[in-house]
Amino acid sequence: MADEKRLSARRKHTLKGCMLMVGTNLLEAEATMKTEEREKFLAEKCPPLELPYSKDELMELVKTLHQQINMSEEERYCIEFKLNMVLNEVRDLNIKIVDMRGKFKRPRLKKVRMSADAMLKALLGSKHTVNMDLRANLKQVKKEVKEEDKQLRDVGDWRKNIEDKSDRKKMFDS
Repeated sequence: MADEKRLSARRKHTLKGCMLMVGTNLLEAEATMKTEEREKFLAEKCPPLELPYSKDELMELVKTLHQQINMSEEERYCIEFKLNMVLNEVRDLNIKIVDMRGKFKRPRLKKVRMSADAMLKALLGSKHTVNMDLRANLKQVKKEVKEEDKQLRDVGDWRKNIEDKSDRKKMFDS
């Protein structure tokens, strides 16, 4: 890469101008071809109209034009139906491709504050009332109070036992 020479700005500009000129020429040629094809198609499908002078010939012309309109409408309907089928098939194939890759973005879910009762009510409907209060279904149990716990609770104020605690402190100091 270091051996390759870089193009100067002037050279780049001239190359870009040449490419643009070629591109515009190609586009103009394509546009003229399209207009020629359109004119040729219209000349085939829609010949110049010659209006007859008699009523019978005019009725005949109207009937033929009506039949041609019906045929063109049928063709348009068929082409439209085929186009819709192809578009649906392309859409399905795109969905299959995305599924095969497995790289699709999951939407971020919003946090919703909801109690369990409200959630069940939303899921099951308003007819079903489910109570998720588990404490209501528990059995009432009487608590046995031990004598040791009573003594600890009855110790009372700490200031009354200061003398006992001072003796303990002396034991640790000595």
